[in-house]
Amino acid sequence: MKKYLSIFLSLTILFLNSKAQNPDYKVVFDITSSDPASQNQVIREVSLIKEGNPDAQVEVVLYGHSLDLVRKDKSQFTSDIQRLVNLNGVSFNVCHIAMEHNKVDSSQLIPGVGIVPDGIYEIIKKQREGWGYIKISP
Repeated sequence: MKKYLSIFLSLTILFLNSKAQNPDYKVVFDITSSDPASQNQVIREVSLIKEGNPDAQVEVVLYGHSLDLVRKDKSQFTSDIQRLVNLNGVSFNVCHIAMEHNKVDSSQLIPGVGIVPDGIYEIIKKQREGWGYIKISP
């Protein structure tokens, strides 16, 4: 009986370890805040996810008042964002509708930051594809 229990525990640990390193780790962050603490939080969370699971796919969707996070002339986190967008599986995407509303042109964005037609739709699409969802709020 002890032998079977030992085998069962070993297989359980192996299974849980394989799930913890699952390359299907996909999460989309939703940020609308201009608050520097919230913006720092999303940078920190994305960094921690990629450190813990380098194969993770992470997308940050920005709309509303959060656009300054990815504007070359306004961001306090330019070097962090450039470092993150250069990692495999990380993207920062700005809502085109929010850009128009805030009169932001693509040339004002930090290199590597993408544009999606509609930020809310992008988040819904990712959720339908099985991505986890995290809202960053002040």
